[in-house]
Amino acid sequence: MMLTARKALWNASRLLEKVVVPKSTQVSCISTGPQQQHGTFYELRTYCIHPHLNAAFLRLTNEKIHLRTAHSQLLGYWSVEYGALNQVFHIWKYDSFSQRAGVRAALAQDPSWIEEYISKAMPMLSSQDNQVTYLVPWSKILHPPKEGGVYELASFQMRPGGPAVWGAAFQAAVSAHADTGYAWPVGVFHNEFGPLNQVHVLWWYEGADQRAAIRHKAHQDPRVVAAVRESVSYLASQHNKLMFPTPFSPLK
Repeated sequence: MMLTARKALWNASRLLEKVVVPKSTQVSCISTGPQQQHGTFYELRTYCIHPHLNAAFLRLTNEKIHLRTAHSQLLGYWSVEYGALNQVFHIWKYDSFSQRAGVRAALAQDPSWIEEYISKAMPMLSSQDNQVTYLVPWSKILHPPKEGGVYELASFQMRPGGPAVWGAAFQAAVSAHADTGYAWPVGVFHNEFGPLNQVHVLWWYEGADQRAAIRHKAHQDPRVVAAVRESVSYLASQHNKLMFPTPFSPLK
């Protein structure tokens, strides 16, 4: 029912665009397409850890994460190095909301998960946050060419109006970096729940110094400059984090 409602909403949005927007200024809508017609979504979770317990939390999670991954698929788990302190970020994949509800119900009845992990981990956290996202239709999960390296989570708060307004410009800006080989796009995610009109790009680099050198080069590339200049006109704010994969992260 939720998928049907969402499809109807997107269809109504496109119909409205055709009515009020001149043909010469229409842009493609990244909220439609095959990937938005099935239920697969990605939950982005951010945990803030009490500073003196950061090492203990990571050690406990490393030892007990198998209790959690027995219930659903973990895409990646990172420790934030720059852009935030004492913070971890992880991504979980679900086929549907009903699957996630089933997973949460099963975890609540799993004594090992509760006694060996949750009861010990929760007091170590100062806050938790989650966002439900879909891959944009022109993106798919791309595993890095090799293990190691660093990941950058770049989050963009776009202006109201939705992807029908800013989708084409945003895609062009991402492609200007990816298609030219400046960065490896692991995935591009669009919020369904959480701050609306927000998009996240997960990039991979061989290292922090390589990222710095590449960005300096990219900022001198007229193709990148032109694409970013167009996209930024739709941008309200942005922030990023540089993250290291944990030993137990599927994405290394």
